[in-house]
Amino acid sequence: MSGGGRRALAVLLAHSVLTQVVTFVLRPASAYRALELDVPAAWLGALTASFAVVPLLLAVPSGQATDRFGERRVLLAGAVLVLASALLFATGRGGAAGLVAASVVLGTGHLLSVVGQQAAVANAAGPGRFDTAFGHYTFAASLGQALGPALITAVGGAGTIPDTRPVFVVAVALGGALLVCTVLLRLPHRERAAGAAESGGMGTLLRLPGLVRALTISCIVLAAVDITLVYLPALGADRGLAAGLVGLLLTLRAVASMTSRFFLGRLVRLLGRRRLMLTSVLLSAAAMAAVAVPAPPAVLAVLVVLLGLGLGVGQPLTMSWLAEVAPAGLRGRAMSLRLTGNRLGQVLIPTTVGLLAAGVGSAGVLWATAGALAVAGAAARRLAVDGGSGV
Repeated sequence: MSGGGRRALAVLLAHSVLTQVVTFVLRPASAYRALELDVPAAWLGALTASFAVVPLLLAVPSGQATDRFGERRVLLAGAVLVLASALLFATGRGGAAGLVAASVVLGTGHLLSVVGQQAAVANAAGPGRFDTAFGHYTFAASLGQALGPALITAVGGAGTIPDTRPVFVVAVALGGALLVCTVLLRLPHRERAAGAAESGGMGTLLRLPGLVRALTISCIVLAAVDITLVYLPALGADRGLAAGLVGLLLTLRAVASMTSRFFLGRLVRLLGRRRLMLTSVLLSAAAMAAVAVPAPPAVLAVLVVLLGLGLGVGQPLTMSWLAEVAPAGLRGRAMSLRLTGNRLGQVLIPTTVGLLAAGVGSAGVLWATAGALAVAGAAARRLAVDGGSGV
């Protein structure tokens, strides 16, 4: 990898950390704000899904824009929207509807940021380093996901439901830092596969063997992460757990995901992509089901660590596989196609489990999510992701 490529990856990792910190401050804080407003449990599912509704429609166009105009412009648009969403949350206007509207803006900004980041990582890393590069990229994302809930505890207090007003103010400051980082970002010249974007297009990607299975695994794993962000605080409120303990559990999950992602390249070389994918998904399914069972805090902490280790693998493995098989001129679209599947899962799965929560509560939601992860495990058994460079 060239010196310019290494520098670009380093800046992209910092950009990823900031993006995820803002997102993982705002999303749990919005759930706590909904609880302050006495929003019913079923509405929490709608709040989770609102993060993905508009981005679901914009995912593929954002990939096309990335391939055509370059990653930096897409990243800049994403940063502006993330900052705007933080400002909307901070105003506190509109009640539950205002929370949903701000979540839509946040989801759109997050989408643009992530598509731009992933395409830039793929183009900067080059063949043979995809697993390691995307492992480190998602490690940085997990770092941001760990810092976000920790900031809620530090700023909002240790009560069962923290004070969300100062939390939203901190998110505005972080959104401003993300915008500054994006303005200062300089990416190396992006080579474009001759005619790839025009002659192949999305049809080339849709014909990739195993694509549907890979997208299924990716969307279920990501939806499971989303559900823990919303329903672990709800479960804690049901059982009288302090917000500080819930924030610690969310942080432990993110740190565990960081660990599995940091060592992803080594794990792939040791086990192979397919075996690693299957093991990680089944581990997360078992841990998710166990978390829903009443247990002492120490046991919950162990289970959440196992959950994080399992959930940390699915996303970077599908990214590295797509980066490897997609032509250079189509990598933005390839990543956006994966994100389209992710957003579809983020809309359908939380909405479904949110309706389930009205009858069985937060624990039932976690059990249902564990069942969905088991389905992903079945898909992983038949997914051919081994072989080629980077393994």
